[in-house]
Amino acid sequence: MKTSKAILWLRNDLRLSDNAALAAAAQHEQLLIIYILEDVEDWPMGGASRWWLHHSLAALQGDLKEKNQELLFYRGNAETCILSLIKELGIGAVYWNRRYEKHHIDIDTAVKHAVKNLGATCQSFKGNLINEPWEVLKKDKTPYQVYTPYWRTKLAIPGEPVVHSPPKKLPPAVGTATKSSCKLASLSLLPKIPWDQEIKSMWQPGEKSALKRLKHVLKQIIGNYDTQRNIPDVDGTSKLSPHLHFGEISPQRIWDEVVGVFGPVAKIKNKDVEQFLKEIIWREFAAHLLFHFPKTDKEPLRDKFLNFPWEDRPDDFRSWCKGQTGYPLIDAGMRQLWQHGWMHNRVRMVVGSFLVKDLRVHWNEGSRWFWDTLLDADLASNTMGWQWAAGSGADAAPYFRVFNPSLQSKKFDSDGNYIRTFVPELKYMPNEWIHEPWEAPAAVLKKAKVELGVTYPKPIVDHFEEKLLALKAYDRLKSASGIKDDEA
Repeated sequence: MKTSKAILWLRNDLRLSDNAALAAAAQHEQLLIIYILEDVEDWPMGGASRWWLHHSLAALQGDLKEKNQELLFYRGNAETCILSLIKELGIGAVYWNRRYEKHHIDIDTAVKHAVKNLGATCQSFKGNLINEPWEVLKKDKTPYQVYTPYWRTKLAIPGEPVVHSPPKKLPPAVGTATKSSCKLASLSLLPKIPWDQEIKSMWQPGEKSALKRLKHVLKQIIGNYDTQRNIPDVDGTSKLSPHLHFGEISPQRIWDEVVGVFGPVAKIKNKDVEQFLKEIIWREFAAHLLFHFPKTDKEPLRDKFLNFPWEDRPDDFRSWCKGQTGYPLIDAGMRQLWQHGWMHNRVRMVVGSFLVKDLRVHWNEGSRWFWDTLLDADLASNTMGWQWAAGSGADAAPYFRVFNPSLQSKKFDSDGNYIRTFVPELKYMPNEWIHEPWEAPAAVLKKAKVELGVTYPKPIVDHFEEKLLALKAYDRLKSASGIKDDEA
């Protein structure tokens, strides 16, 4: 017989529907739903993530009140907090949905052992991935390092029936606020300096907003996804990544909704829909890689890249962070990141290439900047993206592939609308010159009210010179480490 009192420990699963841990915990007579702002030394949340978390918790708090339940907040060591609650309230069971980063796995493992030692039960569930990292493996049970065979294997795994609706009724709370709980505001997640005004106007965290956005994607986005997703000036991507990261919606829910509209995956002939589903599984692939190769958040997956001659260029790095490189597409992307807490994926690839190849600054620096400034700062996806840009990870772009920021700009922002949105200094530049203002005749610059080096920076580096230097550095590494081009 189940014990009468249980704890539901929420983390990156801030939703009521499609929540396996909640469904199990709701079978008890009384339920304490908690969120702990944990003390973690490795990868503590950045400012943008903290902003989203505050508003996501507030939204969930409101959703729970509608069901006559409450969400209690704590901060500090998770094990200490949960053990204290078990003793204080006579809790008999603890539930949560699993996490997959090593530092979180270590925390969860310690909590599970401690809870069981107190005589309470403890159960965890799959809640944040469609397939867990140990479910999609090669025939020899080793992890994939290339996406396409991972995708094919995933498709061959039978799907599990999932109930997406929330529990119709939740048990009452275990008393009221405990001695150690605190108010949401006391978690101090919001910035003291109000840099979040534009972010507020752009985003609305919470499960209801996530489901609303998914409906919009199914009606307006997915039909042109394969082509529109590369154009930064249009609403052509799902923008579900922050909702996914905080678990306001599950990837299984997204997958099932798409399949519900367009039919079984094996029968989908629409390239746009297929590409959208592949992006959902690309996120799963990232989690798979970080789980099996946990050191890759800081070290290259390919050991031969350990000795790459990265450079210390603090001034250039600051210019990159601030969107003051003199390359309009790079600057637009970095400013979008700062203003909106998000950057278009095509532009993420270009700014990443610029940092690790034009500037040859270690990808760790870019990874940490993104971690602090992205609302969707997911460790697995962030790690895989930067290792991809650096050529040192799984399924990575070859190091010798160097994005030309001007050509990328001309191809994907041909009219310069994206640039003008985030680099207003160039709003009067004609389309012909907006991608390379340093090439514009003096008369054009004067008419456009652009003074290079004054109103808008000159390029901090020459792309073609830096590309050659990057390739020379790569050739030296290749000779010393025995890297082959087809594995780089």
